[in-house]
Amino acid sequence: MAEQYAIEMLNITKRFPGIIANDNITLQLRRGEIHALLGENGAGKSTLMSVLFGLYQPEEGEIKKDGKVVQIRDPNDANDLGIGMVHQHFKLVECFTVLDNIIMGVEPTKAGFLQKKEARQKVLALSEKYGLKVDPDALVEDITVGMQQRTEILKMLYRENEILIFDEPTAVLTPQEITELMQIMRNLKAEGKSILFISHKLAEIMAVADRCSVLRKGKYIGTVDTDKTSIEELSAMMVGRNVNFHVEKKPAEPGDVILEVDGMTVASKVHKNNAVKNVSLKVHAGEIVCIAGIDGNGQSEFVYGLSGLEPLVSGRILFKGEDVTKASIRQKSVMGFSHIPEDRHKHGLVLDYSLEDNLVLQTYFQPEYTNKFGFLRRDNIRKKADELIEKFDVRSGQGAVTSARSMSGGNQQKAIVARELDKDPELLIAVQPTRGLDVGAIEFIHKQIVAQRDAGKAVLLVSLELDEVLDVSDRILVMYEGEIVGQFDPKKTTQEELGLYMAGAKRMEVQA
Repeated sequence: MAEQYAIEMLNITKRFPGIIANDNITLQLRRGEIHALLGENGAGKSTLMSVLFGLYQPEEGEIKKDGKVVQIRDPNDANDLGIGMVHQHFKLVECFTVLDNIIMGVEPTKAGFLQKKEARQKVLALSEKYGLKVDPDALVEDITVGMQQRTEILKMLYRENEILIFDEPTAVLTPQEITELMQIMRNLKAEGKSILFISHKLAEIMAVADRCSVLRKGKYIGTVDTDKTSIEELSAMMVGRNVNFHVEKKPAEPGDVILEVDGMTVASKVHKNNAVKNVSLKVHAGEIVCIAGIDGNGQSEFVYGLSGLEPLVSGRILFKGEDVTKASIRQKSVMGFSHIPEDRHKHGLVLDYSLEDNLVLQTYFQPEYTNKFGFLRRDNIRKKADELIEKFDVRSGQGAVTSARSMSGGNQQKAIVARELDKDPELLIAVQPTRGLDVGAIEFIHKQIVAQRDAGKAVLLVSLELDEVLDVSDRILVMYEGEIVGQFDPKKTTQEELGLYMAGAKRMEVQA
């Protein structure tokens, strides 16, 4: 007898202007399995899952649930069929509480009145059962990204969904939160749920998935059992060539001090304490200094203070010996600061602008792109955009005129990196530069960062990925609760030692 699958997506084709996002793809999800969907940025993974969740309608193909053909016209149909989805960029209402977000759309009522007490008990019972600790009364805008994700998962469980789709669920989590999420997924599988897990982090797929299907440039490449494959084999299926997982670089040759931060303190928006407390550090030309730490320990606020997004409570910023503490964001940019921000949607791109306009956001006012009457020189902007799209392999349906919003997350990231490196900065501040990128793109960006260093530039890297921290940096500073608590040579330390300092279990006196 033919195997009964929980979900079958058969010969699915989905087209957008200028691109076939899914080209005749078949995907079969067994009951009670964790099935990973692997592919490069823009390979069509999120599109395929959006078809299953009813956000897109395919031009060809059909979907079966438990062997029967079903029509999924919108997410309400998906919910009725027991299909739930945690999106890569969460779909939460920031000014609502966690509880209100979970019950939205399926609010329990009696005689027209909202019955929140029962809902609250159900949410607390679910969070207890699956190890999803949340504060139901907290406002979404005040909670961590990891907590927001738990809220999204509870939304699915509250609706009693059987098929759970996780789209890049670990892209924004700390190593500890990733370990917790893996355990939560195993618990859900043990309960008989069927999980589709989109990722391009190979180690996670090997750790948690039963089977893995690979997409490349919109086409189906194959499905393998994870216990019968290797990380190297999966990466070759994904990018079509062998990938070097280790960053090749010669020893650093630090030169003059480019950036000096002296006693920086930045206020916190979330609590009364300061987020950054009296931090001093130096970054020399020709070196990569990395700030490592668990998310929420002041790294974001430190970078906001440095780039000019937040005012300082106290302290000074010196750039090549000149005090730039009070300089505006544009002044810093023109002087030679480049900033790859952690939140690409909030601080990195204007999503409704075209790709070409995003690529000149910080240089459009220069004579090359604006004539003496103040009009944009569109030909030059297009030429520059085409050059950067080619050099950084930014994939989009309609090239330079593509709306930034319609691009995959990884290609949005590549566009920001292209723009910031093209300015030929003296100082590159790179915050989570490879977040959400596939192994091929990570390899490329790491090479670009090392090339900046080798060209005598100063690089300040902020990363939550310990592999990246140890592999790319020349010097590591650990930040804990807004303070620098340790300084390390990446060749002489381990993930375990860094972890102790990141968790606040150990600290040393650090001289700037």
